[in-house]
Amino acid sequence: MSQKNQLRLRPYRLEDGDKIVTWCADEAAFFKWSAGILGDYPLSPGRFHQVIAARDNGYYPLVAEAEGEPVGFFILRQPGDDPEVLRFGFVILNPAFRGKGYGKRMLSLGMEYAFHRCGAKKVTLGVFANNPGAYHCYKAVGFTENGRTKNYKMGEETWECIEMEITR
Repeated sequence: MSQKNQLRLRPYRLEDGDKIVTWCADEAAFFKWSAGILGDYPLSPGRFHQVIAARDNGYYPLVAEAEGEPVGFFILRQPGDDPEVLRFGFVILNPAFRGKGYGKRMLSLGMEYAFHRCGAKKVTLGVFANNPGAYHCYKAVGFTENGRTKNYKMGEETWECIEMEITR
């Protein structure tokens, strides 16, 4: 990856929300990203920050930054009682950076963080079946389907969420 494409992770800051909430072009993209957990579309920066900041220990909101600008965001959280299992959530990339390897690099950095800094042995995530770009990105960095799915009601539709995981 060229110097221009170098990414680094850093903790989420209040001002990041102003940019992140603009990365969903429409309601469908918003629900693919948030599964409705963040509230209604469009999401305000204040509401986004309120949801992200309201979490406690075992919850890590991280920003992927290139040349000093946020280009991606995700959270890592402990989904249950096992501290060796972490879960990616709210994974999003600025649309201007999609299809250029940034998503794969961001996820790789996130897995490094989870495995080496947090001591995780397994990282999980869920991806909607109607989001093939994200699904293929997750597979490209080593996530595999674990055989479990979950259905979400999105308006009048039911969306299937595919559970994926990677182990160290």
